[in-house]
Amino acid sequence: MIPFGLITGVTAANSEIGTFLAWATSWIIFAGAAQLATLDLFNAGAASVVIIATALTINARHFMYSAALAPAFQEYPSRWRLALPYLLTDQAYAITIGPYEEHIDPVYRRYFFFGGAASFWVMWQITTALGVMFGAIIPPEWGLTFAVPLVFIALLIPTLKDRPAVLAAVVGGSVAVMAASAPYQSGLIIGAVAGVVAGTAAARWWK
Repeated sequence: MIPFGLITGVTAANSEIGTFLAWATSWIIFAGAAQLATLDLFNAGAASVVIIATALTINARHFMYSAALAPAFQEYPSRWRLALPYLLTDQAYAITIGPYEEHIDPVYRRYFFFGGAASFWVMWQITTALGVMFGAIIPPEWGLTFAVPLVFIALLIPTLKDRPAVLAAVVGGSVAVMAASAPYQSGLIIGAVAGVVAGTAAARWWK
């Protein structure tokens, strides 16, 4: 995640909207892929409605994360249910969903999510700030952009525990690549939905 945060900070430093406001997306949006997309679109002169629609589409995968975590969140006090979703990221979901299946104590679940998600938040703010401040001296040959797909690969591999999961990953990834040119960056959502459908069907078939 550190190279991912640095490259996001570098992009923010070179943004047309100004360094501080661009970096502020780290705590306003707090979603690396959406931040990069919105900054790139703004720099390209895209219309505001396109920028907003793109960010919302990219982050639409959080609906699926929320649906999976909702049964556990329903056990939390109202103030926690309102505050914790702000910290929800791909990484927070990935490290949480497994332990949530093993531990049913709501207090344990609540603080496990908070501890993991908050640590990602702190790290993201620090690394994007470092990217803003020192991006100009980071050698291009470091190729930090490799970190973006690497982050998601690292999250994916531990979840491939059975055939339905593998099929969901293969179908979702393949469809997302084929739909990469879809408008408003919707290829990601199309691939995710296809993967969910394939994985669900496979789980029923291989019962």
